[in-house]
Amino acid sequence: MNQIIEQISHIGIVPVIAIDEAEKAVPLARALVAGGLPAAEVTFRTAAGEEAIRRIATEVPEMLVGAGTVLTTGQADRAIAAGAQFIVSPGFNPAVTRYVIDRGVLMMPGTASPGEMEQAMSMGLDVVKFFPAEQNGGVAKLKALAGPYTNLRWMPTGGVNTKNLMDYLSFDKIVACGGTWMVKKDLIEGERWDEITRICREAVQTMLGFELRHVGINCDNEAEAEKTARIFCALFQLPYKPGNSSVFAGSVVECMKNPYPGKHGHIAIGTNSVERAIYHLGLRGVTFDETTRKTDGVGKTKAIYLDGEVGDFALQLTQK
Repeated sequence: MNQIIEQISHIGIVPVIAIDEAEKAVPLARALVAGGLPAAEVTFRTAAGEEAIRRIATEVPEMLVGAGTVLTTGQADRAIAAGAQFIVSPGFNPAVTRYVIDRGVLMMPGTASPGEMEQAMSMGLDVVKFFPAEQNGGVAKLKALAGPYTNLRWMPTGGVNTKNLMDYLSFDKIVACGGTWMVKKDLIEGERWDEITRICREAVQTMLGFELRHVGINCDNEAEAEKTARIFCALFQLPYKPGNSSVFAGSVVECMKNPYPGKHGHIAIGTNSVERAIYHLGLRGVTFDETTRKTDGVGKTKAIYLDGEVGDFALQLTQK
């Protein structure tokens, strides 16, 4: 996978920015980073777009910055020279798309129809923008298109917001979503950086969807695990679910047949995406015990323990 695509996928949400004053670009970028979204598509809809990209690339290097609404090869040249690491267009222009590809820069052309998507695929692309997403049928259309286009993935933009974000991101063919709801014009003009950070954090929390899944209890052996699980089952009328390494009482208590991480056991926190959770927690300085990583048949992480303990319990991330 292209490294920039992989980073965009881990971030999950790409703010789409139209900025009128280049001097506001850096504080805006820092507000996005503080909110957990270190990526931005700065559009060429305004005269300040090019300079905004240049300032962000120079002064906020931790931000993955790209250029949007790129309509000509000249705009592509200016965006790349300013420091754009990826290029996005609202529609599919074969000449611009081929030009950016030939320059060795990640290109995500806008598409809305099977014909446009096939043209993009013929140029070797496997990730395209879907725009405007909601007006063109939303995630239902993408699920239908995923049937014939098994290797194609999308970044939907247009009409995406906190309420429908997970409708898109829960579909595994979605790389990330582009959105403007955290960078509205009035927020930028009013320099409401704290509010932008708050909205970004809310979006990240919605995307990750952390919730308690179960509590794990370390037992010394299989017999103790079975006995402990049966007590919980009897008390709370839970189904008894034996497994290879543990016994579950319903879905709320896991009794380990041998001691696992954590002095007393572990607390499992479910998330909509373990891989995105690893990335975003990593931004906060959290580290993980790689020896505990479990993957599914296609290599996606489905569970992993955090390093260290809290209250003598290990913490485990699990895929919901």
